[in-house]
Amino acid sequence: MASDDQQPAPIEPASTQPVATEPDAADPVRARRATVAKWNQIATRVGYALFGVAIVMFFVALTTSFSQGKVTVITTSMIIGSVLLAPAIVVGYAVKAAEKDDISRGL
Repeated sequence: MASDDQQPAPIEPASTQPVATEPDAADPVRARRATVAKWNQIATRVGYALFGVAIVMFFVALTTSFSQGKVTVITTSMIIGSVLLAPAIVVGYAVKAAEKDDISRGL
């Protein structure tokens, strides 16, 4: 039994979360930022992978013997991982902040 005094359900407001969109081809700054973000993501993954290699190799060396080759792998992977990760973390935050600023300005 339907009543005429029933009101329709209220419409929920749209989400206020920023939506990641593909960069506009007409905007060279956003296109360049997307390219930097892509390379930054690759550098971050490789850096963390090298840290993982160093940790695994450390425990392998700990359970067996610390040979010169194992120490070289640990040291090299830690150095290269650090060289990749240090700037990648900073650049990652910069890209995210720039995107957030563009969204807040409505660009």
